[in-house]
Amino acid sequence: MSEEKQPRKASSVRHTRAIQRDHTKHPISTPTAEEIQERLTEIVHPATLAQVNYFHSLGMRERTLSLVVMVAFVLEMIWRQISGVSEMVRLIQTEAVLWASPRKVSQQALSQCLTSLPSHLFLNIFLSILPLVQKRWAERKRPVPPEIAWAQEHYSEVQAVDGSTLDALIRKIGLLKDLPQNPLAGRMTGLLNLCSRLPSQIWYESDPKAHDQRFWPQILAVLKTHALLIFDMGYINFDIFAQLTLAQVKFITCAKSNLVYSFERSLIKTATVRDSLVWIGPEDRRQLLRLVEVLYLGRWYRYLSNELDVVRLPAAYLVALYWQRWRIEEAYAIIKRLLGLAYFWCGAQNAVEIQVWATWLLYAVLVDLTDSVAEALNQPFAAISMEMVYRSLYFFTQARNRGQATDVVTYLAANTKLLGLVKRKRKAAHPSPLELIPILTTSGNP
Repeated sequence: MSEEKQPRKASSVRHTRAIQRDHTKHPISTPTAEEIQERLTEIVHPATLAQVNYFHSLGMRERTLSLVVMVAFVLEMIWRQISGVSEMVRLIQTEAVLWASPRKVSQQALSQCLTSLPSHLFLNIFLSILPLVQKRWAERKRPVPPEIAWAQEHYSEVQAVDGSTLDALIRKIGLLKDLPQNPLAGRMTGLLNLCSRLPSQIWYESDPKAHDQRFWPQILAVLKTHALLIFDMGYINFDIFAQLTLAQVKFITCAKSNLVYSFERSLIKTATVRDSLVWIGPEDRRQLLRLVEVLYLGRWYRYLSNELDVVRLPAAYLVALYWQRWRIEEAYAIIKRLLGLAYFWCGAQNAVEIQVWATWLLYAVLVDLTDSVAEALNQPFAAISMEMVYRSLYFFTQARNRGQATDVVTYLAANTKLLGLVKRKRKAAHPSPLELIPILTTSGNP
């Protein structure tokens, strides 16, 4: 009798190597459309020039690869998905790159600049453009999800925080060659504005095993009074809960299944919704929190919040706002999969940091462009695919070269069906306020 064929086990090998090999095979994409160059120049170039004096104060000299030129080169490498430094050198010598004219540059010089140009200059540029793109977002008119519209009226800001580990570096240069396995490139933590979908702060840690809890001091330092912060179970810390309450910051998180608490009193109790006040923590430091439990599609979902007033934060909006936390996961997907932060040109720590900050900078510009399209279509930002906006820029470039288009937003809006810019509607896997509000308003209190 022949042996039965055993089912094949799923591969445990990280996907990084395949991504890296695939990235190196990418052909050079067409030059960035003039309108996109103008948008990048309008948003980024003034912020770059503002760093030049600081660049000189660090004792850095103006050379062929100055700060202004390097910012243009790095942004072009990411935006056009250039596979490596050698490919970029060929491009630099034959084409104008954003605001930088063609010039003779060696691969060694470009690589050396990536490892020596202080990465925090790119961080400074990234942070300085955030108020500008946030202001541009505030000036536009487009529909917003009902829970976001409600939260905007009740809180000074609505932020989600989460972390993500960066992928593995290639062991082919410098000190990395002698390591037994590919080291991970580090870990980043992001604070995302859930209204605008723009990052408010990004922190980077070279230690890929850095726990989410390590970033709490930085997070607490930048939160505004009367803000609403949303985070997952990786950030649960009872002492931090007390600090948030003291700072007048409200939070929503998911309750752990083994949460130990003492029941205080019930606010709402029905067959599908239980809203209660509970005591958590040790006796000498215990604190009163709100525990909301909702039965949805046969499963109980449990949430904690320090907003104890059911009028100020109804359970329906509390649940719906927590599920908006997924927006930061989507941001990481765009950053790593679409804009290429799963592939690193250089293993040097400084070069990794430059790529991290420059990629987030371009993410903010892509959000700005996508939001312009959403306004033109009178659609919520969440209904527009950022990925398809990015990929559709190729078709705009071709149409512009043929003399058939002059404005990128107008072109994308006019061809939205062809380009697949509006996402297909899918059945929600989580409760929305529109579903929960009728349940809460008709059930009454116990």
